[in-house]
Amino acid sequence: MTSVEKIGELVGKIEGLPDPEVRADAVALVQALMDFHGEALDRLMELVASQGAAGYSIFERFSGDELVSNLLLLYGLHPLTIEERVAEALAKVKPHLDSHGGSVEVLEINDGVVRLRLDGSCKGCPSSAETLKFAIEEAIYAAAPDVVAIEAEGALETTAAELVQIAKMNLAPSVPKHICEK
Repeated sequence: MTSVEKIGELVGKIEGLPDPEVRADAVALVQALMDFHGEALDRLMELVASQGAAGYSIFERFSGDELVSNLLLLYGLHPLTIEERVAEALAKVKPHLDSHGGSVEVLEINDGVVRLRLDGSCKGCPSSAETLKFAIEEAIYAAAPDVVAIEAEGALETTAAELVQIAKMNLAPSVPKHICEK
């Protein structure tokens, strides 16, 4: 069980406590600990920033580490804006989109809702369009878990793959016919 899962389990137990006063005290304790950690993390970020270029290099490493990045998001201290994180996520999937004839453009990000325009046509398998949409969503949510929704306009159209007709194979008499019929 991950630490995040353990936290979720314990919060569920606190919320299920029958005594409202004990429940309120437990929630207050958790909030006080989060406030303390938030103040300490904020101070750490200030100390790192005071190091100039070297500090900003460390911020880049923070934002590249999923665990640290999510912790900084939790406390509102992430060094990159949501717009920057979404742009980085889309840059990572761009080669995959390009290879399938698709493209994506950010129209706006407002209150955690990302609006995109999807264009192009997916060459090959009919499921390519859905696969590309999933790749885009997965990349955005991984880079910006504070995104609450992704809305897309336009579509990635699916085009049939070009098929080449292959003549029926002439089997040697030693190969039973039923083997190739499956």
